[in-house]
Amino acid sequence: MAGQSQATSTAKPAKRAVGFEVPLLYRIFFFVIEPISALVGAYYAHFNQAEYLQLSHAASAPSNIPLGTSIALSQLANMYLFFALNEALVLRATHDMRVWKTVLFCLLVGDIGHLYTVRQLGLPIYWSFWDWNAIDWGNIPFVFLGASMRIAFLANVGLGAPQIPKSKK
Repeated sequence: MAGQSQATSTAKPAKRAVGFEVPLLYRIFFFVIEPISALVGAYYAHFNQAEYLQLSHAASAPSNIPLGTSIALSQLANMYLFFALNEALVLRATHDMRVWKTVLFCLLVGDIGHLYTVRQLGLPIYWSFWDWNAIDWGNIPFVFLGASMRIAFLANVGLGAPQIPKSKK
C-alpha cells in the first residue's frame, strides 16, 4: 500500500567465523601439494591405466584392460580431478570457517574410505613401507598425512583461539 512505509529488518545476521587467516602450512598443503597429487592420480587413472592397475595390484592386473575397467578408471580420474578442484578452488574462494570445515570433513570421510579400500591387500599394506611402490606411497602415508592435516584443522590446531560468541544477558 502506498501509505505504509517500508519496514526495515533489524534482525542480526547469524555469526560466522569469516575472514580468518589460514596458516601457511595449511595453504601450501590444501592449495598446492594435495591438488597436484590428485591431478597426478587423475592422469595415471585416465591416461596410464595399465601402469595404474599394475601398481595397484600386479598379480591381478590384466594384460588387456577390459572396457568396463577402463571406464571405471576414467571415472576415478574424474573424481580425483573433482577432489583437486574442490580443494584448490572452493577453499580459495571463501574465508568462511564453516565452509572450510565442511569441505575438509567431507574430504576426511573420503580419506577414510580411500584407506579402507586397500585393506583387501592385507593388513601389512598399512605398515610394510619397505614393500611399497609409488602408488602405495600415495595410497597410504600420503592419505594418512592428508587425513592428519584435516583432523588438525578441524581441531583448530594452529588456528588460534576459537571465537566464542558472547551470550546475551
